[in-house]
Amino acid sequence: MAKKNKRTKAQSHKKPIRLLWAIFIAGIVGIFLLFGGAAMGWYGPMPDLQQLENPNTNLASQIISSDGVTLGKYYFDDNRTPITFEELPTNMVNALIATEDERFYDHAGIDWKGTLRAFVYLGKRGGASTITQQLARQIFVGVRSRNKIKTVLQKAQEWVIAIQLEQRYTKKEILAMYLNKYDFGYQADGVQSAAKIFFNKTPQTLSIEESATLVGMLKNSSLFNPIRRAERVRERRNTVFKQMLRNELITPQAMDSLSELPLEITYTPESHREGLATYFRAYLKEFMDGWIKANPKPDGTKHNLYRDGLRIFTTIDSRMQNLGEEAVNAHMKNLQREFSKQNTRRANPTAPFLDLRSGEIDTLMLRTAYRSERWRKMKLAGFEEEEIKRVFKEKVPMRVFSWKGERDTIMSPMDSIRYYKHFLRASMMSMEPQSGHVKAWVGGFNYKHFQYDQVKQGRRQIGSTFKPFLYATAIDQLKLSPCDSLPDALFCIEPMKHGNIDAWCPKNSGDKYGRTRTLKNALANSVNTVSARLMDLVGPRPVINLARKMGISSNIPAVPSIALGTPDISLFEMVGAYSTFANQGIYVKPVMVTRIEDKNARALYEVVPETQDVLSEEVAYVTVNLMQGVTQHGSGARLRHAGLEKTNYVYKKVVTGYPYIFENPIAGKTGTTQNQSDGWFMGMVPNLATGVWVGGEDRSIHFKEIAFGQGATMALPIWGSYMKSLYESPELGISIEDFIAPEVLTIAVDCGDIIDPNQKEKSKPKADLEALGF
Repeated sequence: MAKKNKRTKAQSHKKPIRLLWAIFIAGIVGIFLLFGGAAMGWYGPMPDLQQLENPNTNLASQIISSDGVTLGKYYFDDNRTPITFEELPTNMVNALIATEDERFYDHAGIDWKGTLRAFVYLGKRGGASTITQQLARQIFVGVRSRNKIKTVLQKAQEWVIAIQLEQRYTKKEILAMYLNKYDFGYQADGVQSAAKIFFNKTPQTLSIEESATLVGMLKNSSLFNPIRRAERVRERRNTVFKQMLRNELITPQAMDSLSELPLEITYTPESHREGLATYFRAYLKEFMDGWIKANPKPDGTKHNLYRDGLRIFTTIDSRMQNLGEEAVNAHMKNLQREFSKQNTRRANPTAPFLDLRSGEIDTLMLRTAYRSERWRKMKLAGFEEEEIKRVFKEKVPMRVFSWKGERDTIMSPMDSIRYYKHFLRASMMSMEPQSGHVKAWVGGFNYKHFQYDQVKQGRRQIGSTFKPFLYATAIDQLKLSPCDSLPDALFCIEPMKHGNIDAWCPKNSGDKYGRTRTLKNALANSVNTVSARLMDLVGPRPVINLARKMGISSNIPAVPSIALGTPDISLFEMVGAYSTFANQGIYVKPVMVTRIEDKNARALYEVVPETQDVLSEEVAYVTVNLMQGVTQHGSGARLRHAGLEKTNYVYKKVVTGYPYIFENPIAGKTGTTQNQSDGWFMGMVPNLATGVWVGGEDRSIHFKEIAFGQGATMALPIWGSYMKSLYESPELGISIEDFIAPEVLTIAVDCGDIIDPNQKEKSKPKADLEALGF
């Protein structure tokens, strides 16, 4: 009986031990199945070796200026630009490790101490996810499931992937990958984008409090949203400071002072409708689409502009671009004020149009409506034309542009079309003649509301800015000198000559005439009668041939009237052509992109300059000398003088930036078209050619008086303000030197500065004009 009791007691003691062993073995098996199963992919797909080495992360393509500034990005969902560990600020790395993973450098992907703590206290004293685990979840596992069983399985996957990541990457690479991957919200994917969008900085220039703000957002960027929950984000930032103090990364005094700082956010959304060089970026999109189509990858697939992380190196200088946009905006705001004053309904019942009858205005407005995006979408949706017209007359809430900022209003789409036609338009382009590099491209003043690019898309009559091509042709063919004189009297090219059906008898502006004028004086004052005589001497075809060689591809009819600038040509073409004069007669095709790299910095494209010898050095120099007369004594002389702002209304109220008081050599030409519909100024110094156009959307939108509508008033002030700003930044290297003269100069250019055409000539004409019929 006693033996039986002992046996029963022994068996009762063995049961708990067996149970413990069973639990232990089951636990081991369970852990093996959990993590082994995760590694085998039983609970969901796991990354293979190639995926671990090359995580599938969408990367935005960057547009990089010549001075190293990111002008913008092309992205679909992910606005992500990766940076290396070396590009991360030390204070951000310290804040990240102190806040998210204190033992980061001591574990191999799993923090066992933190895991045990989280298990014992059920997560009440902090979680256990390491930075590597968080990276694994972001790249491969995805959003945490709400199902508890699924959550456990996802956690197992994170652990396995974290260990694999630690085996394949250094700690520095893991930190960089983590910060590059995190979504901070507001299209701020990765720390590079976050620094730009929330602080308008690069990561390297972030202050310690800005770095702490971004690190604080890593906990939950929706909950800690600096735009909507500033105070909560500030508190979270201060928690990051406490963690840095705990880890002896800052002193108590530093923590106290940093915690008192306000949260300062400089919200800078990244959109192709906003920011710097918006019109250029729109052009660049077309360029890249063409390049991608023509240059497939080695495997035959196409590059993806929005996901492949291309680096597009452009010629645009962000500093010059910014100064160009400022000059355009400042003058157009000023000019618009005067234009609006002259185009009230009382002053002009058909405002903003002039010289149009009511029926003509209706036709013009309807034609504009046909071209609108709203009309196009409704047409594609199947609406009949009458229904679309009815919708265009219905008033709806909308936000419209004004020079005082956007404003909310209620108007019909047709009314909004007329509203926007009240605004004068403008464009500016700047280019290095020697390299062809385009340094500034301003296609308008607000891309969000005016998306038509006036640099390359827009073609307008160019007025007297075409005359240098005529003069250059005459100098080249006839060896004329700036000092040669021609009569300033009415002149007609007879019918059936040079492609003319009727006689062509152009008049001078103001219908004023003199006795004789030197070519230099005639060009400086845009004398049309002298241009007519030169056209009769050389004919239109050689002038067109010269323009073609200088990069002008727009249609130029072979008729004498082109001498006065009747063709429609883009500003892009004009700046490229004028650069030929400054580059000693060599045309260099404008360059906007110098290099394209893939995400691994491998070159995919490098520009090869396209050049053509067009004029001799002598002819180019003589033409430049002629155009210097424009800015010394002609329509561009306001670049040099001062004082008129005291007595002249136009100079005081309209000519923005006056006086400029330039003293360095400048070659240029103003241009004004019929009824002041277009105002131009083309200006050059030895290493920079810049063109400006200003006008209405339609030719019937213009100033009544030439004092306000001429190129010297509408366009030249933008050039003057822009160049003045460039010279205030010597580091840009804009030349103040003279244009390079050829070693041998056989054509006289020193005319003794004769300005009055009635004065006796001080230099002997080079050409025998009597032999030419004058």
